Amino acid sequence: MTAAPDLPDQARPTSDALFRASPSRRPRNMGQTIRWLLLFAGGIAMVMPIAYMISTSLKWPHEVYNVNLIPEEPMIENYTYVLEDGRFYLWFWNSLFIATITTVANLFFDSLVGYTLCKFRFPGRKLVFIAILSTLMIPTEMLVIPWYLMSQSFGWLDSYWGIMFPGLMTAFGTFLMKQFFESVPDDFIEAARIDGLNELQIWWTVAMPLVKPALAALAIFVFLGNWTAFLWPLIVTNSTDMYTLPVGLSSFGDEADVAWELIMTGAAISTIPTLIVFLIFQRFIIRGVVMAGLKG
Repeated sequence: MTAAPDLPDQARPTSDALFRASPSRRPRNMGQTIRWLLLFAGGIAMVMPIAYMISTSLKWPHEVYNVNLIPEEPMIENYTYVLEDGRFYLWFWNSLFIATITTVANLFFDSLVGYTLCKFRFPGRKLVFIAILSTLMIPTEMLVIPWYLMSQSFGWLDSYWGIMFPGLMTAFGTFLMKQFFESVPDDFIEAARIDGLNELQIWWTVAMPLVKPALAALAIFVFLGNWTAFLWPLIVTNSTDMYTLPVGLSSFGDEADVAWELIMTGAAISTIPTLIVFLIFQRFIIRGVVMAGLKG
């Protein structure tokens, strides 16, 4: 076997020649660069409001309308003022209580109705499901007047129940749970029935553990929606003691001026529970996205 002859340096392929010889590499790198730029731009667009909120909470009143993100003289007196205001803790408790109870109710009712529509065969099942989905097309603003009349007739104005009852069950949650219950094999359900379990036991011990990602996603959506709700709590409450956190924060200031620095301070503090909820259920949401992708 003879050795390969040595090529002169002019005949050796250089790294630039190899790069030019692979036409697919440059477009691939260009596409990846464009994706990274788009992700970076989207990240900046999402972070900027939060950065502006924190920046404004550290500003003096005369600096609020200054567009600089870094305050000239950062101060924490805004946080001290808000935390020393006894109303803030009451509003915080009202929002936490309402959001928690509503989230638990949605997890119970939405999953139960979704399981029923998915695993039971009865006349009118599809019609009921279509009727539930059709409510998603009705704007919330159109439902405020019927909700208010119901609250007034039942004596629920200015009460926890009056704030919570419109969101104890949602069409979106029912749809989400029904779609995930379809991934539960019917063989599991039949095997549980053969073992002597009733339908509630099957729903709770067999089906529910298999849809934890959907439950986690629904919990976050419902909790955040009720934690940040403003329109309906503003309409149905009359006394300051029943204000939720968004409604209470909007009352900072007077008719002549709005204390934006205090509002931003309260908003910054109010993000803490949402971050805690997201960190707790984050891994379940990622698993739910993966499962949804595999299913689709």
